[in-house]
Amino acid sequence: MTPPLTLEGIARLYADQGRNHYGEGVSQIEHALQCASLAEAAGEPDSLVIAALLHDIGHLAADADGAVGDGTDDRHEVTGAQLLKGLFGEAVRRPIALHVAAKRYLCAVEPGYFEALSEASKESLRLQGGPFDAVAAAAFARRPGFREAVALRRLDDAGKSLRPCGRRLEDFEPIMRRLIAEAAARQAGGSGLRSFRV
Repeated sequence: MTPPLTLEGIARLYADQGRNHYGEGVSQIEHALQCASLAEAAGEPDSLVIAALLHDIGHLAADADGAVGDGTDDRHEVTGAQLLKGLFGEAVRRPIALHVAAKRYLCAVEPGYFEALSEASKESLRLQGGPFDAVAAAAFARRPGFREAVALRRLDDAGKSLRPCGRRLEDFEPIMRRLIAEAAARQAGGSGLRSFRV
């Protein structure tokens, strides 16, 4: 398991693994940049912009560890949230931790959502446990961070264009640095970062 990341570690992980194929016709780095750019264009808060940028970082860590392609769920959403613990606050990490659950929720409650998924997304959904049942969907809708998780999932769905967005990871570095500084200040101030279940 990769230890929690630094900002430099994030850059290195994308430099080393970001060109890997995403499974949807775009690379991991292009998918990340498209999702973050779409969040920015939609006026989402900076925390969700960075969550969109980093939501699949757990996949990159699995690639780096050689732990992919065995036909099981790599639980990249959990790994990603854990890798970013101590660096970013909950406003970034919680949507990352919940974006797979948001897909399962949308498949359960939104007519046509499942049918619109790519074959790769349908296969990953199967590995992730399939659509929620009615009870699980209702429980998910009551969770803190529900709106942000669903918003992130919709950005995830949209960030798969074959046309490059023209952005670079470095473009988002000032936002990341500010959010990291804010999280560190909150932690130093004694409020801490509350834990959350994934």
